[in-house]
Amino acid sequence: MKYSGLAGAAALALFPVAAFAAVDGETAYILNTLLFLVMGVLVMFMAAGFAMLEAGMVRYRSVASIVLKNTALYAVAGIMFFLVGYNMMYMDVDGGYMGSLMMWSADDAAAIAGDYSAGYASASDWFFQMVFVATAVSIVSGAVAERMKIEPFLLFAVLLAGFMYPITGSWQWGGGWLSEMGFSDFAGSTLVHSVGGWAALAGIIILGPRLGRFDEAGKPVPMLPSSVALVGLGVFVLWFGWFGFNGGSQLALGSAEDAIAVSTIFANTNTGAAAGVIAALLFTRIRNGRFSIYDSLNGALGGLVSITAEPLTPSLPEAALIGAVGGVLVVLASILLEKLKLDDVVGAIPVHLVCGIWGTMAVPITNPDTSFGTQAVGVLAVGAFTFVVSFILWSVIKAIIGLRLPAEEEAKGLDIAELEVSGYPYFEERQVARS
Repeated sequence: MKYSGLAGAAALALFPVAAFAAVDGETAYILNTLLFLVMGVLVMFMAAGFAMLEAGMVRYRSVASIVLKNTALYAVAGIMFFLVGYNMMYMDVDGGYMGSLMMWSADDAAAIAGDYSAGYASASDWFFQMVFVATAVSIVSGAVAERMKIEPFLLFAVLLAGFMYPITGSWQWGGGWLSEMGFSDFAGSTLVHSVGGWAALAGIIILGPRLGRFDEAGKPVPMLPSSVALVGLGVFVLWFGWFGFNGGSQLALGSAEDAIAVSTIFANTNTGAAAGVIAALLFTRIRNGRFSIYDSLNGALGGLVSITAEPLTPSLPEAALIGAVGGVLVVLASILLEKLKLDDVVGAIPVHLVCGIWGTMAVPITNPDTSFGTQAVGVLAVGAFTFVVSFILWSVIKAIIGLRLPAEEEAKGLDIAELEVSGYPYFEERQVARS
């Protein structure tokens, strides 16, 4: 670290040269643990972002159910990752396809005895990894909103968080077979975002569109969201939390090199998101003759997902390019979904699946230690497993307890049909009075 002038003199007076030497093992242990905890809290806050984004995008009669679902799925993710998910993802994978079916428990005996070779407190790592699971499940929630019953969704959340996500995660982050091949996914464009996207795609295919989403000729019918302001708030909360998502994935803060890496990741993450917004903004303006608020907001998320697979090695211009492509892909994929008559309420599949694939395939552009072939193998393997298993699970759940509300209850909205509570009770009372 170099200083000059008065600033340098002041710094050297306050901090002797020895203070800038490499930290000892205990200090590195503390800093790494702090990184996991702080960044994990940022990722946890993304749960609020997903809840607000989804609550804003659905119609007013389904807002309360969205809030309940997002709260419940976060709780489900935490319990299932504790009961089975963590060890299935990380324990004894050894180049294989999954870890151990064991309940997780903290083990910090060595650190308490003065051996800091583990690098961080075990519970800090569990917490940081757990909040990623909740993100994957949240992606599914928004796509299937407004017509799926709460019970089947939460049952699927149990299976996704406890088993499906940990299995594919073990292939790379747990030291499994994809890791042995050289596949790279720094913070989860594929392992988190496309997993949620593939599960959501299978769900909306089986579930079908909302009543009235497409007319008799198959033309899409716009459905007014409950609050554009909530959508915007949700996007900003997600953008904020994404610094923890990507920055924490450095997994260390015990050296100057790690600190520089986290700083670079923050800069590239922000740049990717900003470029996604601008690209979507300009693309919709050119294509439609006007700006699109929803495509532009999703452009930010598309840029974030795109840069997530490799936020460390790109330069800022390269990060901007990766994010900008993601912003355009969000718009194009949304158009394609409508042509296919697939109803994705929040645009989860364009953002998380399509941009997750793009971001993962873009890794070799800036990271010379990877290859397009290996990246494609990882994308296809995770995609095939998640989509096929999800399709089977959704089908089984549909056969056993059903997936969607009866038509008359769906017309009332999930809040009244499922909860007998309105997300906007005053507005609901006025509507009833008028009728």
